[in-house]
Amino acid sequence: QAQLVESGGGLVQPGGSLRLSCTASGFTLENYSIGWFRQAPGKKREGLSAISGSDGTTYYADSVKGRFTISKNKPENRVYLQMNSLTPEDTAVYYCAITIGATMEVTGNSWGQGTQVTVSS
Repeated sequence: QAQLVESGGGLVQPGGSLRLSCTASGFTLENYSIGWFRQAPGKKREGLSAISGSDGTTYYADSVKGRFTISKNKPENRVYLQMNSLTPEDTAVYYCAITIGATMEVTGNSWGQGTQVTVSS
């Protein structure tokens, strides 16, 4: 069964960095577009970044542009989200999902369980 598994979250101080991983199980990520999302308590799920499976085109929401970087490692069958200059407002559960191209439109039901990111001093 195709599944995505997020990992790499944790507690980090403001200004710090984390790298999240989205690992595919049961299928090869190579030709799939993947997006990263987050949901903070009491807030709607927010699309952050996506990478196209066909040509590597990327998309970033304004809230993370210049701070977050999405990348795909085909041999590892993973998509990474490098997060720098983190602030308390980045605290949320982070998810990855299969998207339509480098957009935040999700296709299917590939949501993982999420990984918690907490930014606090």
